[in-house]
Amino acid sequence: MYNKTFKFLSQKMKEKKIINLLKGIYEHSAWVPEKLLSENISEIKTKEELELMMKKIVDNSTETEKLKLIKAHPELGKKLQKKEKLTKFSKEEQKSAGLDQCSDEEFEILTNLNNTYRSKFEFPFILAVKGLNKNQIIDNLNKRVNNCKSVEFETAINEIHKIAQLRIKDLTY
Repeated sequence: MYNKTFKFLSQKMKEKKIINLLKGIYEHSAWVPEKLLSENISEIKTKEELELMMKKIVDNSTETEKLKLIKAHPELGKKLQKKEKLTKFSKEEQKSAGLDQCSDEEFEILTNLNNTYRSKFEFPFILAVKGLNKNQIIDNLNKRVNNCKSVEFETAINEIHKIAQLRIKDLTY
């Protein structure tokens, strides 16, 4: 999947620097790279191996940790005053999907759907938006708001893994 050799972990990088580099991969969740450091990270040579190890950490975490991870993600299409809570990755992803260019009507639709979704599931709607446009995002939200909570919980975790995969692929160090 990734051609470039991923050597930074084997270069005796300080733990704090590794955590700072990787904490945005799983939105505002430093516990993922912190757990990664307790593994044998010297074996990680590629971005694909890093992705698989981080995914495994999340998959093996408790339901409480997974819920905390889901809740660490921002709602899609929030007005710009909430922008400061977005990671650099989230800002770029939402901008690439045109969510920063919503009309008042689109913003109202997103807000209402997000509110309905959060009220029903008690966590934000998660979708890997890279490569999607705002209409596709609204359509996804409109469909998924009708799912049951257990399906949405699993879907959210799967979408978070897709987001992490894209972020790792784009990671520079």
